Amino acid sequence: MTSVDELRADSAAPARMNESIGYQPGAYLLELSLDWIVLRASQNIHQLLGHSYHMAVDEPLGRFVHSQALHDLRNLFSRLSGTTGVARAYRVRLTDDQDLVDVAFQLSDGRVLLEAVPCAEGHYGEAFGTVGGLISGLANSSGQALLDGAARRMRALTGYDRVTLFSGSAQAESSRGAFPTAAAPETPLPAFVGDCERESVPVFPRDRPDSSVIGALLRAPDRDASARLRAEGVRATLSVPLTGNDMPGLFRCDSRVPRKPSFELHAAADLFAQLFALRLEVDRLRNG
Repeated sequence: MTSVDELRADSAAPARMNESIGYQPGAYLLELSLDWIVLRASQNIHQLLGHSYHMAVDEPLGRFVHSQALHDLRNLFSRLSGTTGVARAYRVRLTDDQDLVDVAFQLSDGRVLLEAVPCAEGHYGEAFGTVGGLISGLANSSGQALLDGAARRMRALTGYDRVTLFSGSAQAESSRGAFPTAAAPETPLPAFVGDCERESVPVFPRDRPDSSVIGALLRAPDRDASARLRAEGVRATLSVPLTGNDMPGLFRCDSRVPRKPSFELHAAADLFAQLFALRLEVDRLRNG
């Protein structure tokens, strides 16, 4: 079985080296220089900015978005610089369009990846508000029971049909009903797959290197990964790595039906995974 640390190394790489990386429909991608010049854009970017990808590339982002929104995002980015994390901003109005978006951005291979999705339904903070109680429920668990409890709680948090927790050579699963096959941890997936059956959106220009776009939260899965998900009876996934301890691990959340990506839910799941990783490390230190 492929180890989780090997999965992390491979998870950003497309299975076919000559297959251009696409982006998932319903979300929007901008690859920016460090001075926020648009270098590449998903070809649906007109739905976000009101201007075509041809017009956006090689222009300052400030030409297309409100000055206050740009100021706020750049301030948030300044606190992210030098880290490997993801910064998020919620309910942002980038243009005169009345629809609000949630934004995530990160540094990737010397570029700024800015991704936007329509605001999640429901009240802001709902997902975050449940994390503390879910983690506290693991206080008296140890060993395999701790892993099983974490998988159940991640499923409760995310609402996905199946959650598989991989931790070193151990694993745990919580599932609502049976799936045709078990989750394959070696399948290279982005953080989100909203619907593995939808066609991806090209990223323009297509002839530029994909080394930055590989790290996008919503890059499209390649054809092989999509086929493997369909064989598992899965339409949508959310992948959350364990961080903060020496034992690599991963939560993979699977849904039988398409799911709209939510940066707020991703942040809450990421927080749960970080807190669980600390709890797991304490358990290992106590029990060898």
